Formats: sequence, C-alpha cells, structure tokens
Amino acid sequence: GAAAAVHGALQTGALATSFTSSQGLMLMIPVMHRIAGERLPGVLHVAARTVGTHALSIFGDHSDVMNCRQTGFALLSTGSVQEVMDLAGVAHLSAIRGRVPFLHFFDGFRTSHEIDKIEQMDYEDLRAMLDFDTLDTFRAHALNPEHPMLRATVQNPDIYFQVREASNADYIALPDIVEDYMQKVSAVTGREYHVFNYYGAPDAERVAVAMGSVSGCVEQTVDALNAAGEKVGFVQVHLFRPFDVARFVAALPPTVRKIAVLDRCKEMGSAGEPLFQDVCTALRERADITVVGGRYGLSSKDTSPSQIAAVFANLKKEKPLNSFTIGIHDDVTHLSLPEDPSFAAEEAGVVSCKFWGLGSDGTVGANKNTVEIINSHTPKFAQAYFEYDAKKSFGITKSHLRFGDRPIRSSCNVRQAEFVACHSHTYIDKYDIAEEVKPGGIFLLNCPWNPEELEAHLPAHCKRAIAQKSLRFYTIDATRIAGELGLGSHINTVLQAAFFHLVPVIPTEEAVGYMKAAAAKTYFAKGEDVVKRNLAAIDAGGRHLTRIDAPDAWKNAADEPVPARNVPKVVTELLDPINAQKGDDLPVSAFKGYEDGVMDMGLTAYEKRGIAVRVPVWDPEKCLQCNKCAFVCPHAVIRPYLLDAPEAEAGPASLRSVP
Repeated sequence: GAAAAVHGALQTGALATSFTSSQGLMLMIPVMHRIAGERLPGVLHVAARTVGTHALSIFGDHSDVMNCRQTGFALLSTGSVQEVMDLAGVAHLSAIRGRVPFLHFFDGFRTSHEIDKIEQMDYEDLRAMLDFDTLDTFRAHALNPEHPMLRATVQNPDIYFQVREASNADYIALPDIVEDYMQKVSAVTGREYHVFNYYGAPDAERVAVAMGSVSGCVEQTVDALNAAGEKVGFVQVHLFRPFDVARFVAALPPTVRKIAVLDRCKEMGSAGEPLFQDVCTALRERADITVVGGRYGLSSKDTSPSQIAAVFANLKKEKPLNSFTIGIHDDVTHLSLPEDPSFAAEEAGVVSCKFWGLGSDGTVGANKNTVEIINSHTPKFAQAYFEYDAKKSFGITKSHLRFGDRPIRSSCNVRQAEFVACHSHTYIDKYDIAEEVKPGGIFLLNCPWNPEELEAHLPAHCKRAIAQKSLRFYTIDATRIAGELGLGSHINTVLQAAFFHLVPVIPTEEAVGYMKAAAAKTYFAKGEDVVKRNLAAIDAGGRHLTRIDAPDAWKNAADEPVPARNVPKVVTELLDPINAQKGDDLPVSAFKGYEDGVMDMGLTAYEKRGIAVRVPVWDPEKCLQCNKCAFVCPHAVIRPYLLDAPEAEAGPASLRSVP
C-alpha cells in the first residue's frame, strides 16, 4: 500500500519517498518494478534487515535489499550515521537528474538505531544542487487531464525486449551523475565521497571489498595491520547498482593481487553472493588477481576487527578459501576462518563502556540521555548502540557506549571496556560480566548486598576477574533507593548519576547539573513531586556508592560444584548456552536437525531466569475473586482452583483459601 501510494504520487508529478525494511520491502517489489520501468524519480530509504527464512529475525543484514536487485532501482549504500546524513540527499538529487528511482540503504539496528554526533547539511546547500530543469520536465510529463497520455500499456513479444534495452544509456550514465553529486557533497562537508572509496596502503597487495556499517570496522583493521608492516586496503562500495566496472577497477591500487569480497547475506545454492559476483564480473579480464568471497554479520551478528583480520590472513594463503564465513565456527562444511581473539584495533583516546540492563528498567533511556548530555554540552564525540533481547520488556539489554575527542568509527560491539555496569544483580551468576572489564577498569554492580554478603553471593568466576584484573569494584542498591523515592522499578536515574561520578568523561558537577535540567524538562508535565523524586535520585546516585576492596583470596576462588540434572539433551547443548549469552560460541554442528527452524516443545520449564527482585504474595483479605491475576500472568504462576471440603482438608498446612 505504501509503495502504491508512492507510485501514484510520482505519476502525478510529486516527489515521493517512503521508508521500510525486511518483509515490508519484499511486499513492495512488484510496485518497485513498475516505478523503475516508468522511470519515476522515487526514493526508498531502507534500514536493511533480515528476511525471515527458517526463523523470524527482526535484526539486520542485506538480505532484503539484495532481493531488490532486479527491480531497476539504483542501490546506494551508506555505512555510518554521518554518511546517511551526507548521502541520503544524493539519492534524491540523482533520481531526479537520472530519471531512475533509488533505494538508499543502511544497516538495520547497527546504523539505524545508533546514536552519534554528526554534522548536519543545510537544505540550502542541497537546493543549490537540485536540477530544476529536469524536475520541471518530470512534472510536465505527469498525469494531467489538460494533456492526457496513455500509460501502463500491455506489450507483446515483438517490442517489449527493445523497450527494456532502450533504458540502457540512462543506467550507464547514472554513476557519472552520482559521482558528480558526491563531489558536490564532498566540497560542502569536507568528507570525501566516491562511488567507490579506497582506504589503506597505496601499494596494497591484499584488498577487502564491502559495503555498509562494517566499513568502519574494516578501516580500523586496515590501520592496525598497516601499522604492523602489512600492505592491505579496503574498497567501500557506495553505489552498488548500477555497478560501475571502470570506476571499481580504477579504485583498486595497481599492486593488488588478492581480493576478498564480504557480503552480508546468504544466497542458498548460488555460486557466490551478490557483491562477490559483481566483483568477479568486473575483473573477468584480470587473470593476475585472485578473488574470493565470504559472508559475515547475518541477522546483526557482530563483526569485530579480529574477524576482519582473519579475512586478510586468509588472503595470505597461496589458495585462499572461497565462500568463507567469519564470526561463526563451521564444523560441518568447514567454511569458517580461524580468528585470533587477541587481535585488537582500538582507536587511541576512546573510552568504552558497557551496561547490562533489564528491559524496561530505564537503562537504555538513561544511556541515551548520557550520550545526549555529552554530545550537546561538550566538544567530545559520544556513540551509543544497544543490543536488545527479542523478549524486549524484561529481556536483556546491553548498551555499548564510546566517548572520544574525534568522530568514532567503531561499528562493532564493546567487548572489553574501561567501565562495565550490571544493573540487575540476578545476572551476576549467569553471565560473564566482570570478565568484560579491562584490567584496572571500573565494575559497578547494582545489588542489595553489603560487603559481607557479597562473599556468599558473588560467583567464583566474578571474584577471580575482580581480583586478578585489579578492578575498581563498586556496589549500589539502586533498586532500594528508587523504591524509597517512589520511582518503582525505574532505577535508571540513580545509576546514571553513579556513572558520572565514577567515569569523569566530563566534570561530575557539570554532569549532575545537566541531568537535573533534563529531569526537570522531562518530568515537568507529571508534576512537581515527580520532578523532586528524580532530582533526589540524581543526588543519591553519587552518595550511596560503596567501594569494595577485593580480598586476595578472591584471586583463587574455587567454582561451586555443578549439581547433576536430569534434563533433555537439547537443554544442555542449546538452551543453556543460549540463555547464558554464549550462543555466539555454538558451532554449526549444534544445529544439525534444527535447520528447518523447528524446536522442541516445553523448554520454558528449563528457562529459570530469576529476574524478579520482589515476589508477589496472594492476599486473601483483598482478593475479589475476579481471576484477572491468573488471566494476565504470563508464566501461570497464579492459578485458581475450586476445592471441595475433602480436597481442602487434605491440603498442606500452608494452604490458604477463601469461600
């Protein structure tokens, strides 16, 4: 329906655009063929996401936009929030001048949900680039009862083929138009853009080719490898369709001998993925260059510099592995590349932070607010990206924050951080959280335990990490503080204040002032009392921090024996590691028998998350016997029973009932 509305608007001479992803984009494909065939300058902006196959996935890769290659839309890729700002307008300007519709795409979640500090282009700069003559021609050609035209005819085999080929010249000219606009944008922004951007050693022998958000990660890896004496480079693809062979070849350094092409999609049964096939076609006359292809990052699987380093290491081989994968362990078809997890490509001066939260506890909102404060009130650059559990409310959230004095290129998750916070103490024995803090870093735990109780409640692996890494360990009972202040389960304000006291990205007093101003603005409509509670929470966040000195005995803390369980094999081999956030470590062989997405029944019985900080108790004196509690309880914890007198008498002493 949205695509049809865009189609109709374009036919009337209006400039129209829409925004979509995944299955929604799939439903637009038939209309997209019409829009492109009728040479209408529409634009779709797409946060590229996974198309559901064996399972539904809301996360990001390029499988949706790659399904649109045959539509006739030009495909323009951007790799960062700043590139989206700079190049989205190029799609509109080029569509008008070239009379070809554009699909501008960027990575779903990784770019679409990332918060970043960017420079914004002025609309007057874009207006100066607009081809008004072509725009006037387009409007004069629109549906108009004053000069009617016959459209959308039915054609026979005698002429259809020729009409399709008649558009060739305009598609051949389109890369020149896009390049021209990119030059104009580069002149305005000072950031250099081309149809293909090369980055790295001018005499590189090994080159990676990719598009999208992985570009920042590849650039960091290229810098690290070249600093170590290697000769590698990277070609970032901006205009994927039409694919300009001449410009692609010109972008490569003359010394290149091996190329690895990275695709963020999987085409079952194909000889190679889409970008790989185009690169092979472009280099069909270059027998001196070896080209291999690989897959990465499906369904938003994180891609790290160590994985990209494995791609360049593969190119060192006499016969590099083709159709490889990175980021997984393929022990079935043996296509995955070995990774050196110790490889790092961190940028100097960047402070990394990670926050483990419980969906709806306010952690994500607080971190968005933190980034807003730093980006708006300081010259520093702040970046935030959030990992969400598919459970959403009461699922796990992981917030990845970075701060620095320059624009931040990193487009991968924070794996080792200067500061890590665990906002739900129920996580501490389930996940390896303290292990993610760099040696000497800060670890903050929201928990109700005093220093003596920590000895009993902290798991051995956590104690060892704190002691062996000499972490600065702090606790705070934000849950109690929020409850006493009447904020319910919203612990975010307390913990945000604690963060600014522990990590001096900006002076603490300044940060507290900005937080209070934001709280007053945010909660003004809810009344003065709500504002006062949040201001009190901000003050409490710094006042109630407790520094914990780890005893030497923690360095050698012994693990508790794991009790034996009589559970199905699927629980120990799949469910347990997935629930422990270790799903990334599972090999391909673990899913033999599950390729079709079918899963065993009854597994909820083995998923005991224990995330509640309070347990509800039935109060018979207040019960109205409406049964709504049983109706809404998602885990059937509350179940009403109608008992006769003998059943009630046979019940345990703890049984309570009402007539």
